[in-house]
Amino acid sequence: MKSLLLIPLFLSLASCAAFPKPNRISYSGHKVFRIKTQHQLNSVLKKLSSLSFDQWNHDITRHIDIAISPDQLAKFEALGLDAHCMHEDLGASIAAESRRTSVWKRQVNDSSWYNTYHPYEDHKQYFNDLQASFPDNSETISSGTSYEGRDIFGIHLWGAEGPGKPAVLWHGTVHAREWITAMVVEYLTLQLIQGYGNDNVTTSFLDKYDFYILPFVNPDGFVHSQTTERLWRKNRQPPPPSGNSSCFGRDINRNWPYEWNSNPLGASTDPCSQTYKGEEPSDTPENQGLVKLVNELRDSSGIKLFIDWHSYGQYILSPWGYNCTLYADDLGQHTKLAAVTGDAIRETEGKTFTFGPSCSTLYATTGSSVDYIYGAGKADWAYTIELRDVGDFGFVLPPEQIRPSVEEQWLGQRVMLSLLDEVFFDGEGPAASAWDGEVRND
Repeated sequence: MKSLLLIPLFLSLASCAAFPKPNRISYSGHKVFRIKTQHQLNSVLKKLSSLSFDQWNHDITRHIDIAISPDQLAKFEALGLDAHCMHEDLGASIAAESRRTSVWKRQVNDSSWYNTYHPYEDHKQYFNDLQASFPDNSETISSGTSYEGRDIFGIHLWGAEGPGKPAVLWHGTVHAREWITAMVVEYLTLQLIQGYGNDNVTTSFLDKYDFYILPFVNPDGFVHSQTTERLWRKNRQPPPPSGNSSCFGRDINRNWPYEWNSNPLGASTDPCSQTYKGEEPSDTPENQGLVKLVNELRDSSGIKLFIDWHSYGQYILSPWGYNCTLYADDLGQHTKLAAVTGDAIRETEGKTFTFGPSCSTLYATTGSSVDYIYGAGKADWAYTIELRDVGDFGFVLPPEQIRPSVEEQWLGQRVMLSLLDEVFFDGEGPAASAWDGEVRND
């Protein structure tokens, strides 16, 4: 695996300045509302159809979250919908989110890193510093390059006996605006590195598994969200040559080549949609590199656990995403592991994470990472974890919530990783059968 995955990363000087702001879209005066739907989603959307708005995440059976510009507010209020305001002034919330509350000393053991959000170049430097602090048991890796040519960098960690154990694969920032995900992935990496040899439980994780960790699956989109459009979600691929669309970007998490076209509710064919799935499976360079990495891990030591970190909503979601009436045959095992992980998370600050199959618990998603890596990558365990919160802040999570968010996820991972091989199995992994291109009918 080393020769397949190791691509040198070129260190660049991390910027000390605030996020650059060329042609930044202003959200001054925008409000964000959570609207109750109570199984009346179509009725609510019909009322909203006369407005222009940005729809955030939604739980179809209960609510949708939307951002409204100042010129649309009077029309929105006239609809009389049952709603509460998440952000009174989204522009002010974004400004507060990017404000520096402390100066990081550029040392891996300086925990002030987790007091604030950071520019992309600083994140690259931080991850290189993490690897340099653990040189005998790690290497820098890459799954390829983004559309705009940025390296999709990461780290590979292993224990005393060297690499070659079953893989734990984590990745974050699939959706550009979900800034908290990179902070969580970085904190988990830090805990593994600092705990190895100092904490028996953490040491056992690296002695049993190889960790492959990619904090920025969508670097182009993340940079765009910092410099230009804070709520940007997709990658930065130009519009498809067919058609008349001028809309950029594909949703990398609707682009995986597994059940890509099986459910019209799982993704969009409209290039302007936030969930645009592309013209064909895996037609983004970001996804092509990830598929190659997953297949290499599957065909070598195998994949023990995969987690795709997202925000927001506080969910732990297992396969399947593409079909709401088809359940994996190991659903009980996935559910039990998610439940005990959620219990551990709740011990930190009392935050509750809902768990269950992705489609039936939240909504349909075709061409998703979890379905591919469980169905085609044969991962024993596969989850999407949606981080904080449940409707106070959404994507624009205040810096004060970074530290509790990362700490509660580490407690959850300590439990999850401790139980992968020890509690629920009867001798064979739950995803033992190979994928031959057909749907796994569990």
